[in-house]
Amino acid sequence: MRWIHFPLHPDTPPEGLKLEELFAGRGLDVAKMNAQMVGRMAAEGLPYGERTHTYNSRLAQEFAIWAETQPGGEAVHDALFRAYFVDGLNLARPDELVRIAGQIDLSTAEAEQAIHLREFRAAVDADWQQSRQQGVSGVPTFAVAGRAVVGAQPYESLEQLVLSAGASPRP
Repeated sequence: MRWIHFPLHPDTPPEGLKLEELFAGRGLDVAKMNAQMVGRMAAEGLPYGERTHTYNSRLAQEFAIWAETQPGGEAVHDALFRAYFVDGLNLARPDELVRIAGQIDLSTAEAEQAIHLREFRAAVDADWQQSRQQGVSGVPTFAVAGRAVVGAQPYESLEQLVLSAGASPRP
């Protein structure tokens, strides 16, 4: 499995946007959408907070690629999920990312340097290009052998995706 980053809302300012601003003019009920996500996540045993804002995830994506290069760094994905979707933290803030590095036992000094120097900017650029070429239109997108499902999906949908690509069920 490989995480490929995608620019869902790349023009979001560093301070973020209220969800009402993000979805303005689309006739969407933000409270209802949030309640639906809380229900979907609860059905899968996952936490989900009362989100009020969206934040620019570019720096967090660069941080995640850096973390993956570190021993134990794969824990970054769960930590970023919790920080963003449960705790509602602004992941465009370098100090939040450095704090997350410490929470998952990665070097905060090395994290701070990687973030400050933007060492993984080109890697995220390459991911964004790949996601565009593959026609990704939303997150998460799960792709296997030329097939894909988009959005928060129940386990059964993901299971069907991998089985349709030739995977064998575990006994």
